[in-house]
Amino acid sequence: MPRVSQDRLDARRREILAGARACFSRHGYEGATVRRLEEATGLSRGAIFHHFRDKESLFLAVAEDDAAEMVETVAKQGLVQVMRDLLTRADDVAETGWLGTQLEVSRRLRTDQEFADRWAARAAAIATATRDRLARQRAAGTLREDVPPETLQRFLELVLDGLVMHLGTGRTTADLAPVLDLVEEAVRRR
Repeated sequence: MPRVSQDRLDARRREILAGARACFSRHGYEGATVRRLEEATGLSRGAIFHHFRDKESLFLAVAEDDAAEMVETVAKQGLVQVMRDLLTRADDVAETGWLGTQLEVSRRLRTDQEFADRWAARAAAIATATRDRLARQRAAGTLREDVPPETLQRFLELVLDGLVMHLGTGRTTADLAPVLDLVEEAVRRR
């Protein structure tokens, strides 16, 4: 039997994550049945679960993948850029999986203590990236100094949570870019 290259295995894993992200976004965790996951990925359950132990592991991998992307964006461009990216994606049906994942993570954090415990490290990574970014901005003299960085971090996280909730309820993205400009101005040195 020929061996499959690591590149091909990685590509297959990315395909599964993309299809699963769309499926979890559309149907939620409970509604993303194995049959729906098969349809969304175009693969058999054997192919899917060759890469992931079970549906829980698959969902966590999707959420971790999204969190890693978020950490990278925060580190390079800040949490407001994550919000801007979310706005851009919200209007593109193919890209709305990230929003669905965030909503499902929020729900599961509230209702599933085991998931919350597993997710704590991912949330800490995002918070650390935000704190580090704010510290770099403070050192560069671009961050306001009359408010502690921890308060600014919480402010940005609350705005992100509110934006996710706003978009999750199907409300419009029209005219939200100026709101994010205001958020960015609120943390900048005057």
